Amino acid sequence: MYNVVVLKGGDSPEREVSLISGREIAQQLSNDGHQVHELDPQEFGDMSHVIEKVKALGTDIVFIGLHGGIGENGELQAALNLAGVPFTGSKHKACAITMDKYVSKLIAAEEGIPVPKSVLMREDLLRDYQDSMDYSNIVDKLGLPLVVKPNDAGSSVGISIVKGISELKPAVEAAFQYSNSILIEEYIEGRELTVTILDGTAMSVVEITPTEGWYDYHNKYTKGKTIYDAPAKLDEADTQLLKVYAERIWKATECRGYARIDFRFNGEKHYFLEVNTLPGMTPLSLTPMAAKAAGMSFGELLSAIITIAMRNQMMEEQ
Repeated sequence: MYNVVVLKGGDSPEREVSLISGREIAQQLSNDGHQVHELDPQEFGDMSHVIEKVKALGTDIVFIGLHGGIGENGELQAALNLAGVPFTGSKHKACAITMDKYVSKLIAAEEGIPVPKSVLMREDLLRDYQDSMDYSNIVDKLGLPLVVKPNDAGSSVGISIVKGISELKPAVEAAFQYSNSILIEEYIEGRELTVTILDGTAMSVVEITPTEGWYDYHNKYTKGKTIYDAPAKLDEADTQLLKVYAERIWKATECRGYARIDFRFNGEKHYFLEVNTLPGMTPLSLTPMAAKAAGMSFGELLSAIITIAMRNQMMEEQ
C-alpha cells in the first residue's frame, strides 16, 4: 500500500468535474487500504507550495485527478518531475502536446489518421467584423455545420455547433473566453467513439449517444442524458482499426500510463478529435466504463495506473 496524494479541483473551467473525479479516486484508494490525502492546488497560491506540501506528507505517489489548466498542460507534471515526486499519467511533454488540439491533430495526420479540416485562430480575427459574410471564406473552406472550440480546454466547455454563418462570430467570442487560441473545425456527422489506452494497449471502444442534442457539458455530466455502449456495437474491422489508430497516436504523442482518445465515425472513416491525458473518473466517465467492459473494477483500474507509474519511475531512476 502507498501514501497517496490525490490532487483535485484546481482553477480551470473543469474544476467542478475534477472535484468529483478526485473524490471518487480518493474514496476508492482509501477503501483499498492506501493512505490518502486530498489536496486542491487552488488553496496553495502557487505550484511551489503544492510541491512543499506533497513532500511534507511523505508522499509515495501523486494521483493527478485534475482536468485542464496547469494540471493537464504539463506544468504540474514538469514541477513534480523536477522535485523527484512520482505521479500518475503522462509526463510534461506529452501533456503539453496533447493539450494543444491543433498540434495533436497535425501529429495524427502525419501518422496517416484522418482528422477534420480546421482553421486555427490565435487571436479573435473576427472581432472587428460586422457583416456575417466576412466569415464566408471560413465557411467556404470548412462547410456547415462547424464546431468552434477552445484549442486547449476539455469537458466541452466553450464549444459551439455553428449551423449558420451568422452564428460564427458569437461562437468564436464564446470560445475565446476559455483559451487564447481556438479551433474551427468541420463537423463530422456520425457516431461519437472513444478509446482508453492503458500502458500502451487499447481497451474496449465506447460509443456515446446523447438522448438529445450533442455531447456537451450538460449531457456529459447529467445522469440519463447519454446512452453509453461499452463495448461499442461496431464490426470487428472498425473496432480493430480504431484501436490501431489510438495506439499509434498514443505512441506518437509519447503518452504514458493511461489516456483517452476521442474519434468521430461517419460510416466510412474514423476521424481523430483529441487526446485526454487525464480523463474523467466520475461515475459517468468513459475510462472507468472501458475498464469495466474489459473486466476491470474501478479499484483495479486505479491500482493498475499507480503500478504503471511506479514502474516507470523506477525505470527512469535506474
